[in-house]
Amino acid sequence: MIKHTKYLLLTALSSALLSSPALWADDITPPANAKLAPHLSVMLPEYQTNKKMSLEMESGQVLLVDFWASWCGPCRASFPWMTDIQEKYKAQGLKIIAINLDQDRQQALDFLTEFKPGFTVLFDAAAELPENFGVIGMPTSFLMDRDGRIRATHVGFHEKNIADYESAITQLLSEKGD
Repeated sequence: MIKHTKYLLLTALSSALLSSPALWADDITPPANAKLAPHLSVMLPEYQTNKKMSLEMESGQVLLVDFWASWCGPCRASFPWMTDIQEKYKAQGLKIIAINLDQDRQQALDFLTEFKPGFTVLFDAAAELPENFGVIGMPTSFLMDRDGRIRATHVGFHEKNIADYESAITQLLSEKGD
């Protein structure tokens, strides 16, 4: 409960502080300067199968890892875009994984029934990952290269920045892993 309350407060605070539109980093962080994503081996239940999976299992793909909650307004706007972008770049190696942080799974399931994601959704009701990733608001997205390094991050979702989001993704898709 304390972890979830913390993220609710951080989300409210970050929304107030981030009055300018959030973008990916000005430039994609070069591979040599990028940090490996933390705790890639944490196993979380998947939405459709309820089987457990980890980010580590997706090695070799460009990952867009998105932390979200059912009460998040910008998350409602981001889900259709993530479904479209997953379909558009899946064959090139893009994998979108949205990690839900709701304590009440039914609220998340109601959201998912409405938005029907075309990408992987995991449940982290115990909030095992967000603190390690440095999540400060909803949604917070991390773009990771094929070697599991975080190359770009953004908080929030702004439809006017979709071209920038997609450009960062295509840049990483064009790179070969180590």
